[in-house]
Amino acid sequence: MNTSSMSTCDIKIWRTWALAVTHEAGAYTKQKFNAEKTGGEPVIPSPNLDTDLVMAYKNPIKMQIDIARYSKLISPKNTGHNEEKEEKLLERCPPGHEGTKLVDKPATIIDVSGTIIAWYLPEP
Repeated sequence: MNTSSMSTCDIKIWRTWALAVTHEAGAYTKQKFNAEKTGGEPVIPSPNLDTDLVMAYKNPIKMQIDIARYSKLISPKNTGHNEEKEEKLLERCPPGHEGTKLVDKPATIIDVSGTIIAWYLPEP
């Protein structure tokens, strides 16, 4: 038996709708990030993106929170179970919304600087 030979493993990725949309969204996000950092022209989502993503982009919900500042105040060690730490964090970074808002169509949740925090894409 020859133990020095190496076996190869073929990995095939099926091209699915979800993978294609994720790739398009990733490319768009990269272009948008680069444009914002370099002061370039605003980037419009590709028409090849799924309609729900385009609808979500055109339906931003702005929250009064600075996600960059918030992310500097938390760490992977924050589990949400230490009430004292959570209270201090809440004082320094309030939730950024007033009450509850029902969202029933595709939307993006953005912070005060326009950074997309989350995409809401309801099931059809």
